Amino acid sequence: MTDVADRAPRSSPSGEPAISAWGLTRAFPSGLALDALDLEVYPGEVLALLGPNGAGKTTTVRLLNGVLAPDAGSSRVLGLDPATEGHELRHRTGVLTENAGLDDRLTARENLETTARIRGFDRRTARQRTDELLERFALTERADIAVQGASTGQRKRLALIRALLHEPEVLFLDEPTSGLDPAATRDVIALIGALASEHGRTIVLCTHFLGEAGRLADRVAVLHRGRLQVAGRPAEIAAQMWTGLPVEVDLGGPAPEAVVEAARSAAGVRTADATPAGIHVEVGGRDHLPDVVSALVGAGAAVFAVTPRPPTLEDIYFEIEARIAAEEGRPVGATS
Repeated sequence: MTDVADRAPRSSPSGEPAISAWGLTRAFPSGLALDALDLEVYPGEVLALLGPNGAGKTTTVRLLNGVLAPDAGSSRVLGLDPATEGHELRHRTGVLTENAGLDDRLTARENLETTARIRGFDRRTARQRTDELLERFALTERADIAVQGASTGQRKRLALIRALLHEPEVLFLDEPTSGLDPAATRDVIALIGALASEHGRTIVLCTHFLGEAGRLADRVAVLHRGRLQVAGRPAEIAAQMWTGLPVEVDLGGPAPEAVVEAARSAAGVRTADATPAGIHVEVGGRDHLPDVVSALVGAGAAVFAVTPRPPTLEDIYFEIEARIAAEEGRPVGATS
């Protein structure tokens, strides 16, 4: 997993957001699905919308595409109001749902050409665009075979092609790797990564799989029971949540107490504890690492490696979950 501090941004927020939401709220008979969501996504960004099942991710996608109307609040996508201009908006956005929704009786080519014709393509253009995408997504050999016999990974790729037929400016991906085996997951993530780097396309990735979010996203937004908990670049969120940098020091074995005390006395060290391989320290920043090494060597320790461990996206997500659980007075991982 890539450490959040090492993740280079694909784009920097500038100009008008591609997506804006202000107080976006939606309830169902079963309860509140989205609670006053404020959110911005900028052109060319990949935003990972994270949260467990029932967090409000799919409801957000439906509201931002004009499939659902909000009970309160408003939004703009590509300058359009989804609540009143949804038909026009959906000509400029693409959506991959968790359920591919393909017609099993039709071939891959027929599924795509039918969708293209519905979107207004003439017959020749529909065929040309279909052939181009089938080749690009390595499905040409299955083009004229009924979808019923396709693997889950092939069906997911086909559904992704369908969402891309009209070259959308904004792409919403709702659990794109759900139900896939590891090999198919890797392939789909690679495809999404390629799409993200093309044409300044904006992507909203809804998922509860942290690995794919960490590999693909420029920024993340975490939902819990429909309420936004945090949003931003992972490294920025981590800096707000933790003030220290964890560091693992390999000494070839557990550190004696005298060595641990020497580490604690080094400039910038906040905590230091022995580990089976050496010592774990928390420092105020990377610039304090030479002081730590100097203190350890001065105490007679042989230092084999010093490895900073910036928080990962998993660390961030589960820390948020732990804080929510503490506020609600329940064990971590338990639901109320």
